[in-house]
Parts: sequence; C-alpha cells; structure tokens
Amino acid sequence: MTILVTGASGTVGRSLVTQLLAAGHGVRALSRDPERAALPAGAEVVRGDITDAAGLARVLDGVEAAHLITFGGDGYEALENGPEIVAALRTAGVGRVSVLGGWDTSTLEPALDAAGVPWALLSPVEFMANTLDHAEAIRAGGEVRVYDGGRTSAAVHEADIAAVALAVLTGAAPTGRRYMLTGGEAVTLEQKLAAVSEALGRPVTLTRLSEDQARADLAVAGLPPEAVEFTIALENDPPPVGSIPVDTVREVTGRPPRTFAEWARDHVDAFRAHAPV
Repeated sequence: MTILVTGASGTVGRSLVTQLLAAGHGVRALSRDPERAALPAGAEVVRGDITDAAGLARVLDGVEAAHLITFGGDGYEALENGPEIVAALRTAGVGRVSVLGGWDTSTLEPALDAAGVPWALLSPVEFMANTLDHAEAIRAGGEVRVYDGGRTSAAVHEADIAAVALAVLTGAAPTGRRYMLTGGEAVTLEQKLAAVSEALGRPVTLTRLSEDQARADLAVAGLPPEAVEFTIALENDPPPVGSIPVDTVREVTGRPPRTFAEWARDHVDAFRAHAPV
C-alpha cells in the first residue's frame, strides 16, 4: 500500500518513513523542501505543506493511508484548515489516518470525526528528542545551564511513536482511539544528561540556574514572556501525566519501549563537537 507521511523530515516522520519502507510499503513523503529532506532512498519525496489543502489534494492520488500532523508553518501553529484537509482525504478515498497530536486540539481532529474518517490520535507525553535543545551547549563544552526543578519525564523515543503510527496505518492497531505514548521509565534531566555523557564518553554537566537567572537567559534567547513563564511553571508544577509510564507501546508493538539510554546512543552524533549546526 502507498502511505502519505506529512512532517516527513521531522523526528517522528523520518522514523516512520524508514519503518514503512522496511516493512515493504510505498511511501510518499511530504516536504516543504524536498531537496534538503535527505529522506531514505525508496521514499517518493514530494513538495507540499499540510497548511495548503489544495496542494495536499494533488499528492493524494493512489494513497491508501495517511499520517498527519496537527501543526504547520515556520511557527508550528495549530492547523486552521482541518475541514479542507479532510475533504481532500475523502475525495482521494484515504482509508486510514494516524494523527500526531499536540498539546491542544486543532481543527483537524473534529473534522475527521465529523466526516467519519477512520483515524487514531497519537499523544506523546514528551519527546526524548526534546533533549536536542541542549545539543549546542553540549557540543560547545558539555555544560547545560537551565532552571531544573527536578521533575521526571516519561518521554518516548520517536521510533516508538512511529511504530505505533505504522500499526495504525497498516491495520495492525485499531482506529477510533487515542494512544497515549510514553517511555517505560520516568527520568530526570540529570539522568538524561548522564545517558548522553555515557554515549559520548565525556562529561556532560548540569548547572542549575535560579528562576531569575533562567528568566534572563530565556529572554535573551528570544522567548516571549508568556513562553518564559510557561517554561518555569512547567518545572515547578509539572502535570502528573508526564511522569507516569503507560504500556501502550508494548501493547501495540509487542515489545517494550526504547529506553532513554538507547535514544542517547541513537543520537550521539548530534552531541559531538563536529556535528553540523
């Protein structure tokens, strides 16, 4: 079967493209910049943007299932054209849809429900790949300077998110439900950095800033005031769901979720001094 993957050059999309190809499926990968997507050989990379429903309609010919994201554009804004996207899916006869959801509901999810399209929502509590936010500091000298409230995170490996999406798209897992996705363990930032240090074979240190120091650093980095305060509040009062592992990955795929140590080894090159910026 031929499956459309939107967000194909992102962490989850890239892993999904790889896994679909390995399973013998045809992949049509949507990218705003096909020349720079660097996706695996075998994928049909087409130019497009999920925010452009008319353009999406042009790439759906022959597509039997689609993996969609709920955001688009340079600022990752929530989709506002959900009904138009769903209309294009229905016209093309797309039979199954997986949706990588965000913190908030976009216009896509209710449009899928209203149209009766078979779909499932993938809801990661946190991405292990968020640790790449510290890659520049680790490459530069190995010191990560942040405000750290000691919260734990049951973050999930993008390859496990992709594996659940593959199961939904190919009929191995049912549509009509929300898949809450976590890793198998809740770890602190200090433990994450220790895993990166182990993978690198050199020290990575955590320097804990005060709230005021963190506010100043985040403002210098360009975060708007509301984003700065959200970041601080998330450390001080994290939602409990983010630190509670659930067994969805094992239930869907038949194997345990990947550990953070595995993620660190998979991505170690991103933290090396020679890694491209």
